[in-house]
Amino acid sequence: MAEQVITATEDAFEEEEFSIASQWQLMWWRFRKHKPAIVSAIILGIFYLLFPLAEFLGTGDPAQISEPYHYLRPQVIRFFDDGSFSPHVNGLRPYRDPMTFQKKYELLPDEKIGVTFFAKGFEYNFLGFIKADRHLIGFTDPATLDSRPSIFLLGSDSVGRDSWSRLMLANRISLSIGLIGVAITLILGIMMGGISGYYGGWVDTIIQRIIEVKSAIPTLPLWMGLSAAVPQDWTVLQVYFGITVVLSIFGWTGMARTVRGKFLALREEDYVMAARLSGSGEGRIMFRHMLPGFYSHIIATISLSIPSMIIGETSLSFLGLGLRPPAVSYGIMLIQAQNPVTVALYPWLMFVALPVIIVILAFNFLGDGLRDAADPYGK
Repeated sequence: MAEQVITATEDAFEEEEFSIASQWQLMWWRFRKHKPAIVSAIILGIFYLLFPLAEFLGTGDPAQISEPYHYLRPQVIRFFDDGSFSPHVNGLRPYRDPMTFQKKYELLPDEKIGVTFFAKGFEYNFLGFIKADRHLIGFTDPATLDSRPSIFLLGSDSVGRDSWSRLMLANRISLSIGLIGVAITLILGIMMGGISGYYGGWVDTIIQRIIEVKSAIPTLPLWMGLSAAVPQDWTVLQVYFGITVVLSIFGWTGMARTVRGKFLALREEDYVMAARLSGSGEGRIMFRHMLPGFYSHIIATISLSIPSMIIGETSLSFLGLGLRPPAVSYGIMLIQAQNPVTVALYPWLMFVALPVIIVILAFNFLGDGLRDAADPYGK
């Protein structure tokens, strides 16, 4: 009997807590029950936390070409030698296969190159302006870099560049394009959708016709056409921002329609009428009173829009219409993996597809969790 009373008391307390909770509290309670979304948020957090550490985590200069080590298989760091802790990698001797004439490498077990943590290596600008030369993993003797430019944890590409170091930079560039592109999309979508839904009439008609015309054009050919218009003499930074704008300036229509629908539903609410009667300006009514009412839906929409931005950049760069070398992105790294023969002989070049798949799936699971949590009173 006592247990039933305690259970009833706890249920009453939970019900009272639920009834007075804010929208964000309700959203968080529902979101944390979505285990795949929680795991996805942790994975994406790790990916984005690696942004400023790309060069620090790299084991070699991602732009350095080393012909003696082209198409090198991933190397293994051996942490023990004769029972003692002694991190090292074995030396390599290149040779030609007499049957296929393919370049191969013989492992030299007697040649051991020391590896240590927080080692000195190539110089880089941490956070863009701090000179640094420390790396998480590197050779014990920095002079080794003169003959062997990297540890090659993920092997090397056709010209001997370190795939692991290039992948770290590709994460930064491709994922940042998704964030910046969605930020521009968010601003355009909220402004156009808010104006369309709040004012209605001929303004709404014009904006909706623009959205319909844009939606009728196939996305990939449109992106390809606009990307091809980017001048060939632009710098890497200019191309980066150009591609970001191309991906975002035509991606705002979905957000605009979401905002428009919410504004149409909210503009006749009592609190909106009260704000008008109190003398609030139209901009304040739209963005201070109406917009916060569906922040959760906007967040869910954003999380589902970022993957399309990343895929768009990867596709354009893969087709040679996006970012160009010496920039490094997922698409640029995948260019070398488009030949089936190359993939069959050097399968490690396809490893870059793994983080692409992980990031896209994580964003989709996160978006599903946020979308479910955006309706706190749903079952």
